[in-house]
Amino acid sequence: MDPLTIAAIAALMLVAATLYSSVGHAGASAYLAIMALFALPPDVMRPTALVLNIVVSSIATVRYARTGNFDRTLFWPFAVTAVPAAFLAGGIAVSPELYKPLLGAVLLFSALRLLWPKPIRALGVVHPPVLPLALTIGAGVGVLSGIVGVGGGIFLSPIILFLGWAAPRVTSGSVAAFILLVSSAGLAGNLSSIGKLPPELPWFALAVVVGGLLGTWLGTRRLPPQGIVTALGVVELIAAYKLLFP
Repeated sequence: MDPLTIAAIAALMLVAATLYSSVGHAGASAYLAIMALFALPPDVMRPTALVLNIVVSSIATVRYARTGNFDRTLFWPFAVTAVPAAFLAGGIAVSPELYKPLLGAVLLFSALRLLWPKPIRALGVVHPPVLPLALTIGAGVGVLSGIVGVGGGIFLSPIILFLGWAAPRVTSGSVAAFILLVSSAGLAGNLSSIGKLPPELPWFALAVVVGGLLGTWLGTRRLPPQGIVTALGVVELIAAYKLLFP
């Protein structure tokens, strides 16, 4: 890979990491799209995106926790079922033609609701999640994440907000930790893919570290609650577009 291409990919990943980490996400779907744009081999894309996800979600987890925006009672019901599900699904290969249109439609609907002027429930009074439902949602998100090669935040955050289970900043902080574990489980579930990591990975990792530091600073200190919801809607809209119009 020539230096100009490496620089272009790294720059785009820095921007993606900044935007996604501002809402507690790690950006795997964006990294996958960027690598696809530059025609990287498919067997390289998935493990690379997961490694970068682990890097950014680690930064986000620490920063949100330090500002008191991590809720373990919100986090564990989803993580306890999602982690093993992501591990088992990590080695499953599913044709993109099967899941991309449906997933894109779901994300589009979610994005439009987040961007709609009517207030989201989690901006008002919040209540703890219903345990059986949270466990079920966690397992489903874990399977999807393991198959697609993402951390699951793009699915879990809007569910928590729509159901009024946590305020926006707490959602971001708790989901960041969720993404860290799910991404690690997905990568561990297909350890053979690690051998496909590109030699340019350190440059990509450096770019997302910078983006992650900037994005989490914005998310923990600068963005108001409604701003976080709006940013999440924009992130989901971008992800939906990438799936529906590759």
